[in-house]
Amino acid sequence: MSVPSNLFGLSERARDIRARLTAFMDEHIYPNEATYHRQGQTGDRWQPRPIIETLKPIARAAGLWNLFLPECAFGAGLTNLEYAGLCEIMGRVPWSPEVFNCSAPDTGNMEVLVRYGSELQQNQWLKPLLDGKVRSCFAMTEPDVASSDATNITARIERQGDEYVLNGRKWWTSGAGDPRCKIGIFMGLTNPSAPAHQRQSMILVPMDSPGIKTERMLTVFGYDDAPHGHADITFENVRVPAGNLLLGEGRGFEIAQGRLGPGRIHHCMRLIGLAERALEAMCRRVQSRVAFGKPLAEQGTIRADIANSRIEIEQARLLTMKAAHLMDTVGNKEARAEIAMIKVVAPNVALQVLDRAIQAHGAAGVCGDFFLADAWSSSRTLRLADGPDEVHRETIARMELRRHSPK
Repeated sequence: MSVPSNLFGLSERARDIRARLTAFMDEHIYPNEATYHRQGQTGDRWQPRPIIETLKPIARAAGLWNLFLPECAFGAGLTNLEYAGLCEIMGRVPWSPEVFNCSAPDTGNMEVLVRYGSELQQNQWLKPLLDGKVRSCFAMTEPDVASSDATNITARIERQGDEYVLNGRKWWTSGAGDPRCKIGIFMGLTNPSAPAHQRQSMILVPMDSPGIKTERMLTVFGYDDAPHGHADITFENVRVPAGNLLLGEGRGFEIAQGRLGPGRIHHCMRLIGLAERALEAMCRRVQSRVAFGKPLAEQGTIRADIANSRIEIEQARLLTMKAAHLMDTVGNKEARAEIAMIKVVAPNVALQVLDRAIQAHGAAGVCGDFFLADAWSSSRTLRLADGPDEVHRETIARMELRRHSPK
């Protein structure tokens, strides 16, 4: 069950894209899930999977390409609210967003280049990303500091003549394992003596630059997510042209906030799509299995799990759609409480529903025969990625207390 396409007054064009995307998933994505996993188990796992490369031109020809960008000059021109529903559909199969050139971290990096990139930066890097010719990564988190507080970042970006020199170690640099990853956005200190939120900058760094070394690829509950991957990378005296700096020195936090708002909507709606699919799988499973003389679907605890899952999914979806609506109508800053709320709610709801579905599948739920175990591991990371629950709860509490403080 999903939100009716006319509930929030979506445009006819948005409803048409939604219908075409749903049909594409039915025709091309779901039937190829087994192919995708089989290709990941044979040959060089760190090379792009052929099925995705086969489907990309089909999606592009169908007008299902770069759907995430609200700017008509670059993307589909959809609002955050309109695109949110498409994220839910794509999120039902975690690898499918790449087919439509709508996968992280490329989406966030392209949004940065659209909003903050110079014409030269856009020509050099945005256009190849929009065409799906290259992929990208985002180097922010560091292993030696608590990066949930980004003012802790210690990596350096130092001006030397017409260049900047980068030094530092980054990890959880998602996407850096892909051989198509040609450009990264690196966050580091340019002025350590400035006010806390004006010390950091972001700069574009070609990933074949001398001095960049991948120390290791990290795993998530044993999954390495090849060929995407999550890299632990050392940057040692990496030189890039001064023109690669984004927006200006000390503007890193400003860029990060602009990047993360839409990205959190995307993550949350994809999680809701995954939770929806898990609930469907649970319902099918319990109606086909018999224990102690009656179908599992007639067991009271199972029925409660199904009912609670439906309630929680609907609540999470509506809150996320509200956040997207506010972003469209009053802006990201005014919607920051709702954005923080959904970032807490959606991963936890998805994990809860997936856990119930795993339980209903018995031992089969924790093996690779079903999508549930892999989906649970990737969903669990999103209680940390783009800020941990604790940071978002602090934001919500601080804003709520401010609303009710004595005048």
